[in-house]
Amino acid sequence: MTSNRPYLLRALYQWVLDNDMTPQILVDATDAEAVLPQKHVREGRIVLNISPTAVAELLIADDAISFKARFGGRSCAVRAPVRAVLAIYARENGKGMAFPPENPDTDSPAPEGGDRRPALRVVK
Repeated sequence: MTSNRPYLLRALYQWVLDNDMTPQILVDATDAEAVLPQKHVREGRIVLNISPTAVAELLIADDAISFKARFGGRSCAVRAPVRAVLAIYARENGKGMAFPPENPDTDSPAPEGGDRRPALRVVK
């Protein structure tokens, strides 16, 4: 079966917007296919605001999330493979969903015994 991650990302993105909140994604910046503003990467991860007011030409496709945005006043094209998206959530309250890491070679969940803890810890 194909990955359900892009379907969940699209649905949760819309859910966050429908609740008048700001959708953000946490991305594994170490993925070889990711095109990200490296200056903003911290500890191999980056949080990206994907709200309509922050990005242009947003596309949540089956294989990647892509958009254009400004970082430090400079325009940047961003591409995050869906497998590298570790979470999507509302900035205001942290509600959303974390995903297990996926193996980039097989695009499937990490093997048994692999780290399956959520990549995002929300403190209330």
